[in-house]
Amino acid sequence: MMKRFMPAILALSFALPASALAAGDQAHPESRNWSWNGIFGTYDRAQLQRGLEIFTGQCINCHGLKFIHFRDLIQIGLSEDQAEALAEQFEVAGDPDEWGDPTTRPAKLFDRFPDPYRNEEEARALNNGAVPPDLSLMAKARPDGSNYIASLLSDAEYNEGNPTDDGLYHNAYFPGGLIAMAPPLYEGLGVNADGSDASIDEMSDDIAAFLTWTAEPRLEDRKGMGLKVILFLLVLTGLLYVSKRKIWANV
Repeated sequence: MMKRFMPAILALSFALPASALAAGDQAHPESRNWSWNGIFGTYDRAQLQRGLEIFTGQCINCHGLKFIHFRDLIQIGLSEDQAEALAEQFEVAGDPDEWGDPTTRPAKLFDRFPDPYRNEEEARALNNGAVPPDLSLMAKARPDGSNYIASLLSDAEYNEGNPTDDGLYHNAYFPGGLIAMAPPLYEGLGVNADGSDASIDEMSDDIAAFLTWTAEPRLEDRKGMGLKVILFLLVLTGLLYVSKRKIWANV
């Protein structure tokens, strides 16, 4: 896994004026050669772990992951101890105390990732009236979601970090061409296993892969079941053909 990512502050403004979301050209996401493509494709566990580290280092302050339990992270190659240690870094609601007042406790494996805001009103107050979207299903919520996420985060003009007078950033892949979120990735943010700096393109692919997994954590199971069904149907077809020939042999 990458070394721990340096803390970074994401933009607190996500509210876009209607004009920014108005009709306009939107670049088609660039296609990546994802490891899970094809019938026999599977997730790259190392890539998913790098994506998780990007999420917990860069995205968790503003975006939730409400459909993922900490125990689910064992599926991407974390040990139970590693998943438990990560969970303990987060606070979740505990049982009321003896006076009936609310309490908090460190998260456990059976808990979901906590929302970064106590309620929707707090989220709106801290983000100019907008609620940052939960990213659990983002890869499914957008057409060509994996490529869309990777392309949006790696857009060259966007990553120059030059806001307009309205505080928005040009991004060819975002509807309307303008986005309020400041670029969350930058050169030198992450380090690869060989000690070299991870590029923005590499980090964009990693977080896109991780968010694809959060949207489809059972993808590999479904592919495996599909292959079994196809094999069963092929065998059944063969048996039916042999039976038909035997039954009608003397007719």
